Amino acid sequence: MALDPFADDPRRVVSGHEIGQDLSMLSIDELDERVEVLEREISRLKEARAKKESSLAAASAFFRLGQA
Repeated sequence: MALDPFADDPRRVVSGHEIGQDLSMLSIDELDERVEVLEREISRLKEARAKKESSLAAASAFFRLGQA
């Protein structure tokens, strides 16, 4: 646990980012690290979405072949 010199109890260090959490006690380096993590996650989500769109387009094209 990291110590907060202004608090009575030591602050809990969160290993990951929690949406909506208080960011006031994070250092600039910690904020930069979380931005990098979230940007990688956004890229991963966009890649997964693109793959699903591609699969959907392929399935739609396949099933339209039999229609007149």
